[in-house]
Amino acid sequence: MRRAVLCGYYGMGNGGDEALLATLLQMLPQDIQPLVLSASPKTTESLHQVEASDRYSVFALINVLKRSDLFIWGGGSLMQDATSFRNPIYYGGLMGLAQGIGLQTVAWAQGVGPLKRKVSKWIGKRAFQGCNAVSVRDRQSAQLLESWQISSIVAPDPVWALDATPSDLFSDIAAPKVAVILRSHPLLTSCRLATITEALQKLQAQTSAHVLLVPFQPSQDRAIAQAICESLNAKFPSQSQVITQKDPRRLKGIFNGVDLAIGMRLHGLIMAAAEGCQCSGLSYDPKVAYLMEALGMSGWDLSQLPDNADVIADVWINDLRNGDRGLLRKQTQQLKQEALIHQKILEI
Repeated sequence: MRRAVLCGYYGMGNGGDEALLATLLQMLPQDIQPLVLSASPKTTESLHQVEASDRYSVFALINVLKRSDLFIWGGGSLMQDATSFRNPIYYGGLMGLAQGIGLQTVAWAQGVGPLKRKVSKWIGKRAFQGCNAVSVRDRQSAQLLESWQISSIVAPDPVWALDATPSDLFSDIAAPKVAVILRSHPLLTSCRLATITEALQKLQAQTSAHVLLVPFQPSQDRAIAQAICESLNAKFPSQSQVITQKDPRRLKGIFNGVDLAIGMRLHGLIMAAAEGCQCSGLSYDPKVAYLMEALGMSGWDLSQLPDNADVIADVWINDLRNGDRGLLRKQTQQLKQEALIHQKILEI
């Protein structure tokens, strides 16, 4: 058995990043024994049935690296300084340490950038240059690496290929079922949130839809989900509920049987589409906009969200009534197969 240290945004309570970890564990060759660097090792061990270590303990980090053969870095947008300038320093430092110790290093399913600072670009370039293999999940990342003369494999986000655990929690709820995945963000102003809530009320009034509010990162998203749920239930009692699920396989399974997913979070839309659910996006990030364009999803950039709730509700009602599920299944089946390409670089 070879020992591999898995490094990402793990143990932070983010459903998308936990889904990336679950997919990575699913794709690992059988001769690799994983150890996950986590912000909450006990939670990670319980959730994923895998050994974990504290990502913030320098002593523990050096110890586990010295006892390992591989360092697998990913996936997701880790090498970027848009959310924090510390990201390149932390991940680049770990990569440099692993490479200095002599481990084989793999950058798996990366989203590279944005890197706004010169020092961030320098750290990123050095980190990727020392890798034995690199895969990325979008062409923009591949182009940035290519400008640094670093080759990479491009494939869709690996969460497309995550095995879902079907949920029977909503089997007794009449169709249509609508899932809503929002997150806290400066573009989601109180006015826009009010317009979205009003549009959902109009959707319910015309379709009798049951609305499932799904916070992907409860520490950030639950307050928004709860506020919308209370507003909807005030008008249509017992027609809405907040659903919290930590297990990413079960989280993905929620969308099996859902008729429409309205989402901001990238992995919320990916999970929903992968389970055959019609989707409508609310983009705050280029990654979400690219996905919407690639799959022909309805929706808006949040900065251009219509002020008129009727306009928004009409689009969602049209998605429910006229969405082409056959075309969606054909598109997503291809994406699921292509996402398995990320598995190939793990076989080093």
